[in-house]
Amino acid sequence: MRILIKNIRGLAGVYDDAPSLLRGKEMDKLPMIENAFLAIEDGKIALFGSMDDWGGITDWRNLEVIDAEGRYVLPAWCDSHTHLVFAGSRELEFEDRIKGLTYEQIAKRGGGILNSAAKLASMSEAELFEKALPRLSEAIEMGTGAMEMKSGYGLSTKNELKMLRVIKDLQKETGIAIKSSFLGAHAIAADYAGKRRAYIDLILEEMIPAVAEEKLADYVDAFCEEGYFSVAETMEIVARGAEYGMKSKIHVNQFNALGAIPELVKAGAVSVDHLEVLEEADIQALNGANTIATALPLCSLFLSIPYTLSRKLIDNNAALAIATDYNPGSAPSSNMALAVSLACIKMNMTPAEAINAATLNGAAAMELADTHGSITNGKVANVLITEKCEHLSFLPYSFGKSAIAGVINHGKVIKAIEE
Repeated sequence: MRILIKNIRGLAGVYDDAPSLLRGKEMDKLPMIENAFLAIEDGKIALFGSMDDWGGITDWRNLEVIDAEGRYVLPAWCDSHTHLVFAGSRELEFEDRIKGLTYEQIAKRGGGILNSAAKLASMSEAELFEKALPRLSEAIEMGTGAMEMKSGYGLSTKNELKMLRVIKDLQKETGIAIKSSFLGAHAIAADYAGKRRAYIDLILEEMIPAVAEEKLADYVDAFCEEGYFSVAETMEIVARGAEYGMKSKIHVNQFNALGAIPELVKAGAVSVDHLEVLEEADIQALNGANTIATALPLCSLFLSIPYTLSRKLIDNNAALAIATDYNPGSAPSSNMALAVSLACIKMNMTPAEAINAATLNGAAAMELADTHGSITNGKVANVLITEKCEHLSFLPYSFGKSAIAGVINHGKVIKAIEE
């Protein structure tokens, strides 16, 4: 199947040779061709350029032509931090927060992560897959072309493996690029209350080897936060994961700055995620680093906690990505377009910075920048087509609705534009 998109008002995120990531001032540059065309063949980007240079159609076989007059085309979203596989929603905790309870208070009452773990324990792999697949399909229809998914609601070897197997099955079913992270260190399991060290040893000596044996995870993760896992414990888990070929992507600085970021940068973490609380030492550690700072604005919106200081990070030459944190407790949404809008509205990012953070840098935060995140010949043909609009800034500006009118994933039309 071949697709030709013609008369594109602006083709954004175009590179003959795409960089592996963008940092600092580079993030405010979004290369664009006006009055453009884009050719897709065998699921890959085959050719693009100005309509003035277009040679016309010589072979109509198996060709779908899309007229994008008045519309922008850009790379699909790369959502580099999600917890998409879970057993059920947690709307009662939503009411608790409205009544004044904090995230930490809900967790101490047996809610939060432990609530999700209890629900998941009684669910089979097949049931968990059937619940997760519609969520993933919805995310793809909203424009996500690559996604990272975490375990972390199992909190036992059996149930962590179950979650990771479901993630692997989702990739097989949909064909979307999915990276998986082992997050056994999401919380201390209820069965290990009062036996903290024993649970950490279980992660180190049983869970990580079992995950590696089945080749179920690309990364190791931990919730480095007061009441969860300390910096020292997190670094133990990072080191153990590295022994088994798993790089690290770590939850850090959501509620408190514990000093983990400089250590994680030294250890070569692929990304440090959340960052709602930042100290000067954290910002300086990320200055020029290959470790990607990942902001999760939907979580800040839902929990009414601070937004990541993205302006400071960018102005200090950091590489910044944006992701949804899709999960049942603190960010029950896979709407990357809304995350981009919030990055502009609440985090003082320009539309170009926000789009780059959600595409090329999101791909980099999953080590997928060679194949995803930009309009480049040979890359996977994951693209978005906007509504008719005067400027690409309309996409984050129109936060109350999605301005994405068309979605193409792996060279297949997932959502067709309507005239």
